[in-house]
Amino acid sequence: MQKSVTFINLDPSGPLKEYAFEKLDRFDRYLDGSAIAKVVLSVEKFRHIAEISVSGDGFMINAHEETSDMYSAIDMALDKLEKQIKKNKKRFKKRRSTAARSKAYPREELSVPSSEELSLEANPQIVRTKTIDYKPMDINEAILQMRLVKDNFLVFTNSQTQQVNVLYRLKDGNYGLIEPAL
Repeated sequence: MQKSVTFINLDPSGPLKEYAFEKLDRFDRYLDGSAIAKVVLSVEKFRHIAEISVSGDGFMINAHEETSDMYSAIDMALDKLEKQIKKNKKRFKKRRSTAARSKAYPREELSVPSSEELSLEANPQIVRTKTIDYKPMDINEAILQMRLVKDNFLVFTNSQTQQVNVLYRLKDGNYGLIEPAL
């Protein structure tokens, strides 16, 4: 995990920086090596503020804590952060296992027509059929699911309307939603 500490209205202290780095090491078991942790330590009058942001695995979590002691502010912010990371990791793990199960179904083989068949028939044909399992979820949950899988679309049942919807990824990173109109 990459770590950085920023001091605002506070003299940069080696022991304080080492303390923050040491405490962040406990998150290595939850996060992979590509995670980034940013710690901002600041002082305003008698308030010692610790703000910690951790991003990685497609999520970003923030914690903010104010106390009269900087070390306790760091500890309390890290406790909040740990609870959030555990909660999100369980949620992501559950969704990943659901995505893995849906990909485990056998697919039909792709039959490629020969050049003779292509020249004889100018009409396009269905050459592959894919079976997709979809489950009820709301749109926000579908967006989180899309972040976990590499597919460009996700078919799901909208839990609010009880209709089949398609969420697709746009080239600019945003998402589009197809809803049926009856």
